[in-house]
Amino acid sequence: MIQKHFFLNLFLRRKKIKVEPFLAFGNNQKIFVKGRVITANKPPKPSSRNSIFRNILDTIRRYAIISISDAEIEVTHEDQRYLTRTDENGVFELQIEAKKPDGDRVEVLSFKIITPKEGVMPALRFIEVTRYDAPTAIISDVDDTVLISHSTHIGKKFWLSISKNSINRRPLPGVSKFYEKLSQFGKNPIFYVSSSDWSLFDLISDFLRFRKLPLGPILLKDAHINLSNIFKSGQGSHSHKLDKIILLLEFYPLTKFVLIGDSGQQDPEIYASIIEKFPGRILGVFIRLVGNLEEQRKIELEKTIEMDRFFFINTSKEAIEIAEKEGFIN
Repeated sequence: MIQKHFFLNLFLRRKKIKVEPFLAFGNNQKIFVKGRVITANKPPKPSSRNSIFRNILDTIRRYAIISISDAEIEVTHEDQRYLTRTDENGVFELQIEAKKPDGDRVEVLSFKIITPKEGVMPALRFIEVTRYDAPTAIISDVDDTVLISHSTHIGKKFWLSISKNSINRRPLPGVSKFYEKLSQFGKNPIFYVSSSDWSLFDLISDFLRFRKLPLGPILLKDAHINLSNIFKSGQGSHSHKLDKIILLLEFYPLTKFVLIGDSGQQDPEIYASIIEKFPGRILGVFIRLVGNLEEQRKIELEKTIEMDRFFFINTSKEAIEIAEKEGFIN
């Protein structure tokens, strides 16, 4: 431990570190908070005029960071202070017991690094709390569900991820209109759950905003990705998706959900597991087909649950028609 802090302090004399808050959403009784502590980096500003070479350099900058584990963070809400620590990936999360205030008063959380003390950027970081209390909400995957990613082709996906930015990445045709209608123009909250890592948080946020998709909390994979293991971004186990969807269903116990994903990874199996664990909570499941869904895969799904709530779609137009017929869209 002494050796660890000795080398960390040597490093921090040359490099500043910062706290980067990602999420602060709540129900009527508590707030869920998530963020990380990393070496300070200036997120690249996306532009449609960027060359491939510039986008690759920006990707290198994005991943040329070091996560700071075992950092102590002070989170302040309404003059109440809470302490938490980062894990081995530099990520922290906590749930704060705090009732929703009356009226439309804006709630703000502030973040301060307590330890380590060396190399810390002095400015506090802030994030606004968003409370949700809706009878219906949406949980959506990102890659090949709203964002064209070619997740089933690792090399193609990797090249796309480093050679493009949030402005020139392309959405699935018609997805903005589908989500706008399904969310009833923002009335029904939407949560995005992806196997991308937290270093892509700003890229996904910018993409949603630029493509006029409904904004909402983005829950990503905690595993730290840097230049030495960048090929692993979006790969490996997708079990964290199941954990995060369970978190949302337990956090909003009175809300029913529509789940949206694609067949390129394990979304159908994960969503089937959710239906089994939370009977009566899932209104419907939309699965965008990536290629053909193998017959054996369908058979295995049918062994798990009744498939009457599953809708396999090829286009957003088809999804809208089904959603209207099922009453998900008024």
